[in-house]
Amino acid sequence: MNHIVLKKERNFATFVLNILLEMRIKQWTKNLLVFASAIFSGAILNPTTLIDAFIGFLSFSFMASTIYIINDLVDVEKDRRHPDKRRRPIASGAINIPSAIVLAVFTFIIAAGLAIYVNNYVFLAVLVYFVMNLSYSLYLKHVVLIDVMIIAAGFVLRAVTGALAVDGILTSWFILCTLGLSLFLALGKRRHELLLFKDDPTNQRKVLNFYSVELLDQLMNIITAVLIMFYSMYAASEEPAMMFSIPFVLYGIFRYYYLIHMKNAGGKPEEILLNDKHILVTVVLFSVCVVAIKKFM
Repeated sequence: MNHIVLKKERNFATFVLNILLEMRIKQWTKNLLVFASAIFSGAILNPTTLIDAFIGFLSFSFMASTIYIINDLVDVEKDRRHPDKRRRPIASGAINIPSAIVLAVFTFIIAAGLAIYVNNYVFLAVLVYFVMNLSYSLYLKHVVLIDVMIIAAGFVLRAVTGALAVDGILTSWFILCTLGLSLFLALGKRRHELLLFKDDPTNQRKVLNFYSVELLDQLMNIITAVLIMFYSMYAASEEPAMMFSIPFVLYGIFRYYYLIHMKNAGGKPEEILLNDKHILVTVVLFSVCVVAIKKFM
């Protein structure tokens, strides 16, 4: 009897683990951008602001999980031929398709409910993200250049959602900085994917047929320069002390660029944030620097 109970408990634990893997909790680190407005306004230490930002973060994260599930359902056959994606719960068969559909509906309802709890503007922003990424999953991911623009727009929406959640102020420079950073990450991801399948291009996503490493390197060079200029202009337009945050931005960009070109990284930005100590420490120090400047100067 005890053996049967233990087996059921293990099966349940495995099922829960597969659900969490399918929701890609690790990739929720991308949604930390929701906190950006609260950080740059200096109000992140205010309990009410922090709670609103956190609920907005959860709402966006559950909606992102909904998109991940839908995307895996659409690409299930292709993912089974991918060296890494074949291990995903849906592709591997750990979660069957009907269960995956139920999970997608469940995460969507949670995301919508949390967004409405914050305010209607957050709900609208999260809904726009859902529609935009649904279009991406069904068609736009196959359109060259538009695919990376959609990814970048998703990051901008994260920042906008954070501002709407805490009644923050969105400046044009802040939006441009977010756009520049997201394009930088998206291009790095495409470059990594292109190199990953260079020996077997038949299994790569269709849109990669229209890219080359040389093209992506040139685009990354352009966006790197533009991103540094955007942030420098943003810092100069704020308090003079914000200029002290520029070295953190420079080092973070240079470090990421180093990882892309020397370590063949860039495929999973969220893992780089968690696994590369240099990037992680830089992000933490940058956040502390900005909060301190906004709070005390």
